[in-house]
Amino acid sequence: MSSALPPVSQRAPGSAAVVTERSRAPSPALTADARATSPTARVRLKTDHLSAAFGDAKAVRDVSIAFRDREVTAIIGPSGCGKSTLLRCLNRMHETVPTAHVEGSVTLDDQDVYARGVNPIEVRRHVGMVFQRPTPFPTMSIRDNVAAGLQILGRAKPSSKETDEIVEDALRRSALWDEVRDRLRDSAVALSGGQQQRLCIARALATRPAVLLLDEPTASLDPLSTQKVEELVYELRRDMTVVIVTHNMQQAARVSDRTAFMLSGELVELADTNSLFTTPGDPRTEAYITGRFG
Repeated sequence: MSSALPPVSQRAPGSAAVVTERSRAPSPALTADARATSPTARVRLKTDHLSAAFGDAKAVRDVSIAFRDREVTAIIGPSGCGKSTLLRCLNRMHETVPTAHVEGSVTLDDQDVYARGVNPIEVRRHVGMVFQRPTPFPTMSIRDNVAAGLQILGRAKPSSKETDEIVEDALRRSALWDEVRDRLRDSAVALSGGQQQRLCIARALATRPAVLLLDEPTASLDPLSTQKVEELVYELRRDMTVVIVTHNMQQAARVSDRTAFMLSGELVELADTNSLFTTPGDPRTEAYITGRFG
């Protein structure tokens, strides 16, 4: 791309053990202020006065929010409040919809991803996304589904051997390797729904993104598959910034470090998750989390 985004540091291949006990989470005593002083709490991705619309209908209104490295931020709010549109703006998926447009800025490691000359495909390499319903490519094998994202590298595309290593690493990090290691040449549609969603996460991880966006990734999954994806999300914070849109407030409480509440396209409140759910700072947040609307 003519205006290159900052390089994402390479990470060594290897298995990431899935957390199975919430007790292994960071201590609740580690508040948002304490995290802010941590060297790993730098801002990785942020918006500044971001608005997004479809034609004349505004879906996101003047949102400024920062997503910090190695943290999970959950975005909650009622249907139609702009959560998914905000998420799609973060890696320029919003602009793929006819009549869609944005105002304001989105910056990744201090570079505006909407700047002139920045290739949106390259942006999506650094800011991966997984959608609500599993979207494996039906004509591709499990292995080729994971490797599909590497096609954007062009001449820099890894060799076949290197691709195999990247595929294994991505499948291990998505907690799927042990289940499919002997089926890599099988069709991806033969997998269960939960496995397909973890395959889509592996496909996003194959390009080693700095940020992973998850748009209600467990909405169509059974409880056991939901648990596996939540454990995976909790584990991925070790390596990257994760942003998850969810209708499930219990899920937000389980997996996130910070939670943002949106209403009518506006960002109402952003706080560390425990504080937002126990002592929200805005009466609209309290009304939503106590079930008075939404």
